[in-house]
Parts: sequence; C-alpha cells; structure tokens
Amino acid sequence: MNRLNVFLLIVVMGCALSVVNATNQQRQIFIQLQRAQSQERQLQQDYSQLQYQQSALSKTSRIEQLATASLKMQAVTTGRTQYLTLEPGALKAEDAQIPYAASSTSSATHEGGAR
Repeated sequence: MNRLNVFLLIVVMGCALSVVNATNQQRQIFIQLQRAQSQERQLQQDYSQLQYQQSALSKTSRIEQLATASLKMQAVTTGRTQYLTLEPGALKAEDAQIPYAASSTSSATHEGGAR
C-alpha cells in the first residue's frame, strides 16, 4: 500500500503542476490578446483619421486653390485652347507604329474652335 500511495502522490503532484502551467499559459495568452485588441483599436483610430485627412486634402476646391496659388495654373478657356491636328497623308510608315506620335512638320497648331 505504501508504494501505491507514493505513486498516487507523484501523479497528483504532476497533475497539479500541469494545472499551474496551463493557468499561467492561459494568463499570458490573455494578456497578449488584450494588447493586440488595444493595438487594433489604435490602428482603427489612425485609419479613420487618415481617411478624414485624405478626403479633406482631395477636395476639388482645395486642389484648384493649390494649383492656382502654388503652380500658377489658370482655368481652361476655349480662347486659349490649342488643338493639334494631323494633316492627311503626312504620317510616315514608321510613325504609324507609335501611337500619338506625329513629326513636327506634319502637325499644325490651331487656336480657338474645336474640330
């Protein structure tokens, strides 16, 4: 009987240590989960703030204001618009393979009205 009691005591001690170890691991994992959730909330707040800033910076009125103030751009008017046309038969065979390419001698500049 004495050997059986010692064996059972060793088994109970092993189970107790296993429970303590499992509880400790569970506590560490729970702490990691809380940290990850806190980081997720912070990232969501940052993302929302960045979306708001992007929408504010991409407004048409702001872009127009920056274009006119910083880049000295002006609004398009039909009087200042230039249209380039290609004279019929002026396109060379090697130019035909390059889209939107025209030699300087074959393009004419027109001021004003649309074609």
